[in-house]
Amino acid sequence: MPATHMPPEHPQRALLHNEIHARPPEALAPPLAITHIVMWADASEREASRAHLAQLLHAHHLSAPDAGMTHARADLGRWRLRWEQHTEFVAWTFTAVAFEGGGAHPVQASDAVPQDWLARLPGQCLCRLQLWVQPLPAQGALAYPQLQMQALDEEQLVASSVTGGQACVYTDFALHADGSSRMVVLAGALSPRRLGRLVQRLLEIETYRMTALLGLPQARAAAVQLARAEQELAALAEAIRSADCDAEPALLDRLTRLAGQVESLYAATHARFSASSAYFDLVAQRIRDIDEARLGTLQTIGEFMDRRLSPARSTCEWAARRQDALSQRIARISHLLRTRVEIAQQQSSQALLAAMNQRQDQQLQLQATVEGLSVAAITYYIVGLVSYLARGAQPLGWPLAPETTAALAIPVVAISVWWSLRRLHHRFFHAPGH
Repeated sequence: MPATHMPPEHPQRALLHNEIHARPPEALAPPLAITHIVMWADASEREASRAHLAQLLHAHHLSAPDAGMTHARADLGRWRLRWEQHTEFVAWTFTAVAFEGGGAHPVQASDAVPQDWLARLPGQCLCRLQLWVQPLPAQGALAYPQLQMQALDEEQLVASSVTGGQACVYTDFALHADGSSRMVVLAGALSPRRLGRLVQRLLEIETYRMTALLGLPQARAAAVQLARAEQELAALAEAIRSADCDAEPALLDRLTRLAGQVESLYAATHARFSASSAYFDLVAQRIRDIDEARLGTLQTIGEFMDRRLSPARSTCEWAARRQDALSQRIARISHLLRTRVEIAQQQSSQALLAAMNQRQDQQLQLQATVEGLSVAAITYYIVGLVSYLARGAQPLGWPLAPETTAALAIPVVAISVWWSLRRLHHRFFHAPGH
């Protein structure tokens, strides 16, 4: 079908399609020395890392990455660079061909990088891993070549056979004197691409292990605040149980303030706990991806992580659950207290309405009395007018005396006035809206 006849595309179709190709592994072949550095960075520092990368590439007459790129590779002669920008951090991976170095310390890939440029990486260093890839020796994986003896602490050695027994991984999960953690990979018959995927997963295990643990200090700090909040809530619950109506508004104010503190703590830690949970899942997934098998009597990476990382993960999850539970308890107690206050207010309103009804009855009785007096007064004045009319009508032939006329008019006038007032009263109080 011609392109002009194609339906309109979603504006992010290409971006979403290419996401599965983001940060592809490199094809690698031993021997190699790799330095992996993870810089924890905010938004401005992540953008600064792009400029820092551009500065290095410009010095080597290479083009800088585009503004929207989150991944870049560069071959700088004696070493290669891989730059990855993530949501919360920037990963720098330096790869150099390993060579035999004299002395007690193995050669590191970062030794080939300009040291002044390396020292100015934007952000804060969260992870620095030195990884060496060597061919599997003829003696087998348990032969402990010289590199392992130089790089790792044999007392804390963790090792496993990976990728179906085609490679072996050794590490000690320790920070050495140079501030780096270390890992040794002995590659057997792995193809360059499979070796690249293995190395990438190992780097991600170390990266995500450290980023996942960022939630642990916040979980420990939150535990102290949650303990104080729980004590305050228990005291409030006891006070509410025995409080009278006058003390309830003050207790409700204290409870509202406590709810605000807990929600503020939740807002400050929820994002970190959620991110840590996602990173813990990524660590577990990457460990499954390398397809571990036990190597002799040594502890595997999965066993080590399960034993050492699980308590930290449980602490973060427990802190998150504890926050949710405390928030729900505060909401329940707040609802109960508000219900008590509303009931007291309703009772007060009922008492006020009863008093108003009583006063209204008194006003109606007083009004009826006033209406009776009004009938008498109006009758008196009208009868007076009738008497004057009768006196004036006698010369014209009115047969009755004025006094007699007035006496006869009194009941007629009184009944007429009373009836008129009743109709007026009925019309006013039974009109729509009354």
